[in-house]
Amino acid sequence: MNRRGFVSAALLGLSSKSGQAARNIAGGFVNDGFPLGHRLRDGKPGFAAPKQTVRIPAVIVGGGCAGLSAAWHLNRKGFRDFVLLEMEQQIGGNARWGQNEVSRYPWAAHYLPVANRESTLVRELCTELGLLKDGVWEERHLCFSPQERLYLHGRWQEAIEPEIGATRKDHDQYKKFDALMREARATGQFTKPLEASGKSPDLSLDRINMREWLRRNGLDSEYLQWYINYSCRDDYGSNLDTTSAWAGIHEFASREPEEKGPLTWPEGNGWIVERLKERVHKYLKASAPVYRIAREGQQWKVFTEQTAYLADTVIWAAPTFLASYIVEAAVSPKCDFVYSPWITANLTLHRMPEQAGDIAWDNVIYDSPSLGYVVATHMSLATVRQQSVWTYYWALVDQSPAAYRKILLEKDWGYWRDLILADLSRAHRDIADCVSRIDIMRLGHAMARPVPGFLGSAQRKQWIEGQPGLYYANSDLSGFSIFEEAQYRGVEAARKALRRLGRS
Repeated sequence: MNRRGFVSAALLGLSSKSGQAARNIAGGFVNDGFPLGHRLRDGKPGFAAPKQTVRIPAVIVGGGCAGLSAAWHLNRKGFRDFVLLEMEQQIGGNARWGQNEVSRYPWAAHYLPVANRESTLVRELCTELGLLKDGVWEERHLCFSPQERLYLHGRWQEAIEPEIGATRKDHDQYKKFDALMREARATGQFTKPLEASGKSPDLSLDRINMREWLRRNGLDSEYLQWYINYSCRDDYGSNLDTTSAWAGIHEFASREPEEKGPLTWPEGNGWIVERLKERVHKYLKASAPVYRIAREGQQWKVFTEQTAYLADTVIWAAPTFLASYIVEAAVSPKCDFVYSPWITANLTLHRMPEQAGDIAWDNVIYDSPSLGYVVATHMSLATVRQQSVWTYYWALVDQSPAAYRKILLEKDWGYWRDLILADLSRAHRDIADCVSRIDIMRLGHAMARPVPGFLGSAQRKQWIEGQPGLYYANSDLSGFSIFEEAQYRGVEAARKALRRLGRS
């Protein structure tokens, strides 16, 4: 359903009683970073000159998972003379989290897949954090059952691949698609991280979108196409038309056939962020936006309002598009990467909806414009729990990113509250009577979108190569905003920095 059709149907679907209940719900927008981002975009008005200059060998810009991973690697290698600067008050980027009287909860990234053998860095970290012991994954951190379910034709089914009402044709195409994914997996090019295989990706797949690949392979099942489209929206914030076929295949071929997990916590990947912060906290400076980076001889000068850092090397772990506005003589005067806008909401429930069924960790509504919700209290060991927090995700994909960013800025909190409740009421009719609070986070550039042609683009290669002494490390360089890529890019940039400093 297109956005206009959904909005109309959703608002009409709210009964007068539910509408009154909705108006009694508290909440608002949280973690709004766009005012500061727009100041940086618009020429940095109002930033004060630094009060002091500090000489330091290395600076990391950006405190998301890429920046934290770079700091983690430097610290593990015994290198201590660096600082990590984050513009937001809270460290973590897309893995930030929150907490209220009911539970901790994620604001974006909410799980970590069980690492394949080629994900050596992830396995090293998981071993260090006690998640992996002697090759065995710690059970208490693996997602409890039931893990996922789908609301389809008026009732819930186990798993997200549609089964209720599936025809012989649907099942035949499920099997064909699975066989094609096994063939793709056998090529060895679909790995996490991307560079782990050491093999060049098939760029002919990168030049077409996923819908065209499905057409060429005779896969026209409505159920199968919905499922693959949902997966692209979930992992990439894109759809069949805006996802390269290579990336669409990677979503499935990079998984183990019999995958355990995922690993998850009430606060999602915020759990990992907190463990990394414990290790590198003395290097972290939050609320320290970098507004300019310029060459000064053979060094780089990094400007914040409090301090200008004169560094031998800089790791740029913030989103790459921001470098075009901040780094003087950057690799490119602009960044052509495509970023998906998102809405994430945390709903505090004082009771469970009637006829909610056996609520899973991940709950999806068929043909909804949203991605459904995960349950923050799912990993609780409490035998009875009426209160909960549901984290609701909506990747805005049906219009251009620019059009959706405009909508994000124009529409008030009540507009999104009503849409969220109307969407959830399709499966939970009394949801408005169960919710006491809805907090909403707007992300205009939530994650990189692997559009056709991105993987083989010359600009992407330029950013990955970086500049003498300045190395780019955000996961958007891979096209996938996932932990495995953020960690790899951060560690790889840290390795380059150490080599430049003669500390490798």
